[in-house]
Parts: sequence; C-alpha cells; structure tokens
Amino acid sequence: MAHAIVIGAGIGGLTTAAALQHKGWTVTVYERAPALEAVGAGIAMAPNALRALETIGAAEPIRQRGAFQGDGGVRRPNGTWLSRTNAQTAATRFGDPTVVLLRSTTIDVLAGLLTPGTLHLGVTVTGISPDEGTVTTDHGTDQADLIVGADGIQSPTRAALFPDHPGPRYSGATAWRLTTPSPHAATGHASETWGPGTVFGVMPMSEGQIYCYATAPAPPGEHGTPEEEKARLQELFGTWHDPIPELLDAVTPDRILRNDIHHLPRPLPAFHRGRTALVGDAAHPMTPNLGQGACQAAEDAVVLAHEVTDGDGLPAYTRARLPRTTQVMRRSHTIGRLAGISATIPRAGRDSLLWLAGHMGPGVVLRQGDFLFAWQPPART
Repeated sequence: MAHAIVIGAGIGGLTTAAALQHKGWTVTVYERAPALEAVGAGIAMAPNALRALETIGAAEPIRQRGAFQGDGGVRRPNGTWLSRTNAQTAATRFGDPTVVLLRSTTIDVLAGLLTPGTLHLGVTVTGISPDEGTVTTDHGTDQADLIVGADGIQSPTRAALFPDHPGPRYSGATAWRLTTPSPHAATGHASETWGPGTVFGVMPMSEGQIYCYATAPAPPGEHGTPEEEKARLQELFGTWHDPIPELLDAVTPDRILRNDIHHLPRPLPAFHRGRTALVGDAAHPMTPNLGQGACQAAEDAVVLAHEVTDGDGLPAYTRARLPRTTQVMRRSHTIGRLAGISATIPRAGRDSLLWLAGHMGPGVVLRQGDFLFAWQPPART
C-alpha cells in the first residue's frame, strides 16, 4: 500500500490526507503545533470548495455546521450599495451556496475523517529529501512514496524544492479577522465595504455569530496588543455604516487576529519535484480578496489524490493546478489593488463602475464568478 507524509495540518493538509486515504493510501500527518488550530476566525467555503469536499464526504458536515451566505454585495462607508448579489440566484447558478463557519470547525470536520493514528501533533519537520521521499523530524526519519508540503505561506518545503525562487512578498496591507456574537447574525446581509484604501467585511454565521474581516495599508510587522488592535479598528472603521461600529464595540480584544498579507507575484515553475508536491498556501499564497485561499487548497487536495492514484502522477497535478491557481492569484491581487485605491478621483471612478455593473442585473456580477465556482473535480478513470 502506498504511503504519503503530509507536512502541516491546516485545511490544505487535512483535506489532502483525507483525500489520499479515501483513495486507499496510508497517510502520516506531521504538525508542529501541539494542538489543532482553535482560533476563532471565520471562513467561507465557496461552491467550488464544497464540490471538492463532496468527493471525500466532508461537504455535508460543513453545510450542517455553517450558515448559508445570504444576499450581499459591496457598499460605501456610508452604507449605500454599489452592487448587490442574491444568494438564491447564485446558488442556482453555481449548484451550491457559499457556507460561512468557524475555521476551527472546518478543521474539526476534516480531522474527523482521518483514520485514528494518522495525525501526529507537536512534531517539527527539520528537513526533507524531495527526490528520495525522506522526511526528517525532531522524532526521527521517515520514508514515503509521496511527500506533501502543506506548511503554509512561509513553507520550508517550498524553499527546499525551489531554493532559488524569491518566495512570497508583502502586499503592503495588513488584515484583521474577528468573530463576535450579534443579533444581526440571523437577519444581517453579507457585505464588503470599500473605503479610501480600506475594506471591512461582515459575514453572518450560525449560532448568533458574525465573522468580520478588515484590511488597511500598514508597514509590515506593525502589530500591537489586542487592546491596541481593537482601538485601531475603531479608529479606522468606527464611523462607518451600521452594524460595523456596534460589532467593533462588542468584540473582545482576544477575539481579534491580525496578520500581514503576503502573496506570490512570481508563480512557482511547478507544484512538484521528485516525490514531493505542494498544496494550498505553500504552492500559491494569495491575497484574501476572492476568499479563495482555503477553497483552492481543497481543490489542490482532491486533484493531487486523483492524479497520484488514478491519473498521470505529479506532473499531471502541476499541469492541472498551476495555470488555474495562477489565474486566481492574479485576479485576487487585482481586486485587492482596486479595493485599496485611496485617491479620491480614481476611487470615484471605481465606485461608478461597480455601481453600473450592479445595476445591469445580477447576471453581470455573477458571471464574474463562473471561472471560480464552475470548477469540477476530476473524474475517476
């Protein structure tokens, strides 16, 4: 029986492990953290991600634990809508809604699919041999037919495979994520508000919770205490439309996460070398503007499992995933640049174009999502 080692137990790593086990592989997952991710950030699983998760039996548990994203759109800081989307129309077009839930809940669902004994926490990978399939950890050495690097944006596995590649670059913006109880969770609309170089997103979840995210220009590494981060958010967004001020007042500082945004301006030459492959942020770190980081990782996982089991191996995995994820990375970065416009005249022009597109009918806006959400997982041969 073929054996795989997966480095990293985030969404990409756990989905890959589950997909490989679903195909009959034995899998070992090494995660350096002593416990699975328990942070309170939210996550949106779009129709393409749900279609990928359907192949391993994870889509329905995700739907049951999440909230369907309702009607939404893009707003100005004063609350006026620039464009609107209808949830039912979108679900009909793409075959599934977008489901919003806690990231930690998604991790729990995926980990629950794994065979007992698969996951090894508190183990740090200190080196790999990509061509020989050897992994060295602080607990010893292991050999596998396949190594999967799912070790995040600053992936050591990527650096080992492509040591001459420049790697991720700071985008110039930082991001906050938070969750808080709110009476608006049951009736509120999902929205993303674009201000002068700043963005604030509101996404209702289940169980009376709302997930919020925000971005703003900032020097890299300029992080404060939780209380200082809350004060910074209130300074930036406290005068914007309801319910943003109320949500910022309600959130406790310990529920606020801040991370600088990095992306990969120059795509990798391949997603594999020798016996080793990359998935998720290790392969294609992208800005969060399309909400596709975890979704593309889920696609990677099921395509990789298919190609190494029923397809043409790792070269076919690269051929299938590199062009698509490059397109997603670039489009996400473009949207981030549009959302980050701060000058008054260019921002007015951008808002006018958004308003025009939003008033030409829902099909105009939804068609922009076809290349993302119409994706289909590979069929077994």
